[in-house]
Amino acid sequence: MDELQPTEALRGRSEPEAEPEPQSVNRFISVPFADWDSNTMSTEIEIFIEESGLSDYSDYIRRGAYLAQDKNAFPRNRPRPDGLKLREDKDERKYLDLEYSSRPIDRFNQPWRLYALVVCCSLGAAVQGWDETAINGAQIFYQKALGIEGRVGLIGLVNSAPYLCCAISCWLNYPLNKVLGRRGVIFLTCIISSVTCLGQAFPRTWYQLFIARLLLGLGIGPKSATIPIYAAECAPANIRGALVMMWQMWTAFGLMCGYISGVVLRNVNSGNEGTCDQDRSSPDHLLSSYCSLNWRLMLASPMVLPLFVVAYIYTMPESPRFLLRKARNGDKKKYEEAFNALCSLRYTKLQAARDMFLIHHLLKGEERIMAQQQPFRELFSIGRNRRALGAAVITMFFQQFCGVNVMAYYSSSVLVDNADFSQYKALLASMGFGIINFLFAIPAIWTIDTFGRRNLLLSTFPFMALFQGFLAIGFAFDGTTGTVLIMLGMYLFSIAYSPGEGPVPFVYSAECLPLYNRDFGMGIVTSINWFFNFFLAITWPKFLAAFGASGAFAWYAGWCVAGWWIILLFLPETKDLTLEQLDEVFEISTREHARHGMDQLVWWVRRWILKQKGWRKPVLIQSKIDEGYEIGGEEKYARRPIGEMIEDS
Repeated sequence: MDELQPTEALRGRSEPEAEPEPQSVNRFISVPFADWDSNTMSTEIEIFIEESGLSDYSDYIRRGAYLAQDKNAFPRNRPRPDGLKLREDKDERKYLDLEYSSRPIDRFNQPWRLYALVVCCSLGAAVQGWDETAINGAQIFYQKALGIEGRVGLIGLVNSAPYLCCAISCWLNYPLNKVLGRRGVIFLTCIISSVTCLGQAFPRTWYQLFIARLLLGLGIGPKSATIPIYAAECAPANIRGALVMMWQMWTAFGLMCGYISGVVLRNVNSGNEGTCDQDRSSPDHLLSSYCSLNWRLMLASPMVLPLFVVAYIYTMPESPRFLLRKARNGDKKKYEEAFNALCSLRYTKLQAARDMFLIHHLLKGEERIMAQQQPFRELFSIGRNRRALGAAVITMFFQQFCGVNVMAYYSSSVLVDNADFSQYKALLASMGFGIINFLFAIPAIWTIDTFGRRNLLLSTFPFMALFQGFLAIGFAFDGTTGTVLIMLGMYLFSIAYSPGEGPVPFVYSAECLPLYNRDFGMGIVTSINWFFNFFLAITWPKFLAAFGASGAFAWYAGWCVAGWWIILLFLPETKDLTLEQLDEVFEISTREHARHGMDQLVWWVRRWILKQKGWRKPVLIQSKIDEGYEIGGEEKYARRPIGEMIEDS
């Protein structure tokens, strides 16, 4: 008889494990060993120690594995039968208590190395925001300098060029990450951003500027998909939502920097007397006054920030999940590298071992499912996945069609051409919009996990529509009345947008899809977001010329109204839900959820408008534990009849 392989000897059998049932696919990934008995758990721990070669850390791995299975694996009042216990000399109890503390602030008590990584990711996000809004002030000047003033089609094409490239380059995210890793992709894309921003300072014609901006999209697209993933894979679960949300908040910071650079650089040799077609015989023609230094410096200004990320990124640990995937593909040295990376991002080796054991088995489950199924096709063929993908697309679509990037890219030129603002006042007004956008994104760090994703959108979209209406009316008036309405509309819209439709789309999209096809789904929704970003940027100049500023902003006010209804009917809430609970939510039919949304609206009108007390809020899913009983000792979820409105006695 042939000698058994080590893993088979430990299991005592060589038969392949049973394939998971289709309906339990996501449960297998979300809690891969929740139902294992002590013998199975002990066997699997020994297998992992042998496979990984981490025998020097076997004590941490054994205890961490039990902690991954049950957070209460080490009770205070009684010893474990196997003798395993927490080490007081390493303060393990102290740091575990911080993780599960009832005080929200305790969750943010994390090692400095984790926050250094967050700073690096935040700088990368700020790079993107600055890349996007550098064009806002520059377009006031480059139109005349390059001889395309009034040619709205060319202006829209130049401004939208990076986002056309982003819609395509997002699809490079998966192969680039597979080859270069998370840090490698961030390093490469920041190099591209810096070089192409510098390239935007030297064009002599509009099509040279178009090419430079098109290539800039290679630096924006993959980075926009990689940095949130990198942060999520390195962060502990209890603050993952807040750290992933940092992407949007610091993108808003970068947007603000772009507006500020427009104000600061506006008077640097504007050269509005001529165009680049003049004085071609001059040896310094390229940077002559006719070619305008101010807009060139505005477009080049984002080039410095990515260089800090480039210098900084390789001082950070690689994503432990990426390293473990490489280890499972044959590079056994990556096991220890992954463990060391987790040790630098957690307070104790016990926490690092727990997270490593969990990630290892999550990857194991994903590999089994990937071998049995076709994740890309099943995004559309399985109802749960199709509804989740549709909900993510809704959030991404309305992030663009609420009209925010009209202001991000065109506010300065619109104010100059349609509201008789001076160049300086237009740039100042745009800078105010950017500052407000950043400041009011900060509260979302708390509200996105407390108030909820769907609730944030439903409570902010009506105000976004109202304030877009202010803009539409303001542009129809002359003088002080029009100016006041325009400024109110811009700033109040920014206040409403920043905590809602700003951060929600990327957070929502990252969590609603099941793990085994999340990469494919994120590729689709991110590409859709950038495509509509491109669509809005390229069509706005012609749209503005055809309908005027009032009609154009009224159009986007209408989309905000439509967005509110679509979110009410078709967007489930995902706050505080585990993967298993998300499966329950998205398995509910679209028709059933739409009816629940209408029942919520009826309840809200009766309760808060008509002041009719005694109506119970409709509940989509209710825990049976809340009703006073359990099934098999495990929490189960049952649907309460949709639209149930029971009068309180």
